[in-house]
Amino acid sequence: MIPLALMFRSLQPLVANIGPLRTACLALLLAFMAGCAQLPNSGPSTRQIEASTAGPGAAAIQIVEVDDAVTRRLLAQRTQHLFSETLGQAAGPYEGIGPGDVLEISIWEAPPATLFGTPSAGAGSEARTTSSAARAVTLPDQMVDRDGSINVPFAGKVPAAGRTLRAIEADIVKRLSGKAHLPEVTLRQTRNVSSSVTVVGEVASSVRVPLTPAGERLLDALAVAGGVRQPVSKTTLQVTRGSDYYAMPLDAVIRDPRQNVPLRAGDVVTAIFAPLSFTALGATGKNEEINFEAQGITLAQALARSGGLVDSRSDAQGVFIFRMEPKVALDWPRQPVATTPEGMVPVVYRIDLKNPSSFFVMQSFAINNKDIVYVSNAPATELQKFLNLVFSVAYPVLTTIQVTR
Repeated sequence: MIPLALMFRSLQPLVANIGPLRTACLALLLAFMAGCAQLPNSGPSTRQIEASTAGPGAAAIQIVEVDDAVTRRLLAQRTQHLFSETLGQAAGPYEGIGPGDVLEISIWEAPPATLFGTPSAGAGSEARTTSSAARAVTLPDQMVDRDGSINVPFAGKVPAAGRTLRAIEADIVKRLSGKAHLPEVTLRQTRNVSSSVTVVGEVASSVRVPLTPAGERLLDALAVAGGVRQPVSKTTLQVTRGSDYYAMPLDAVIRDPRQNVPLRAGDVVTAIFAPLSFTALGATGKNEEINFEAQGITLAQALARSGGLVDSRSDAQGVFIFRMEPKVALDWPRQPVATTPEGMVPVVYRIDLKNPSSFFVMQSFAINNKDIVYVSNAPATELQKFLNLVFSVAYPVLTTIQVTR
């Protein structure tokens, strides 16, 4: 911006040679220009941002030059915990039958059948003939009660919780020995609720998925739920196991088979649609909020998606990222470090795109959700706007002066 004092000094010879009317017109022009000392702008200039740390409350804002060291340190804190590392690749131990499970019990008795030899054996039982000499009786479905037991006619209350089907079968046979003639027992689990995982969130249908000895994996459970309702690239999968939870972008799980980990009983799989975005402002191709994928983008990608820098007015040395960071994120240049009530530090990251090495750095500098990417106007742009304003006002005045001569 050209100082007004310099303007007055440059106009003194002209004022000395013009009449009262012209002097009045010139005074009006200078008064107008004085009122226009603050030109319209889309945001602060590079100099104004740098000066923001020199006034009252300056320590509240940290200005950090983005270089390779800063980028590496920020990336180290963003290291994603993979499912293969946190949840492991081993399937959970088989925990056997549990309360709430439903079992189908079939009892075979060799001829001459003495206990289950007639269709009337067992209340509500169903008898079917398998040969001329042997019969099987299928009892009504038995639900494992809260104390972990089932009731079998003539065998009494049989413990089931925590046991395998084979172990329960052997126990029932033992209890029927001496009552039935050479009994054989077959159990089938018709409903599994004790060994299952829950799938909720942005899925076609929230379901409880029973686990089988095959060892269901993360994407198996998601398929049973009908898949996700939102774009894969913008969906995050969260697995809650016990008191811990871990999250990864869905497309990262799909791309890397190692992240499709086996599930364990009690796991909760949540599909989360949380759109990530940054806001582009200033001398960029477009000023708007721009969404990006769950796996994140770099500063280079963010500038490209915002239309890049406007060549006619942008300051390549004035590319800034406004962000809130945890206090432990970096060694802050200004001490003491002021924080918000939430313990966050207001930070302005600056990168100089006139330095060729910056183009390599910004390919690794990650953009966070809700970041503001701002490109300031070049100083020449401010001068051009000022001169345009001066000439738009001065030309009519000078024309008036010329006419009055």
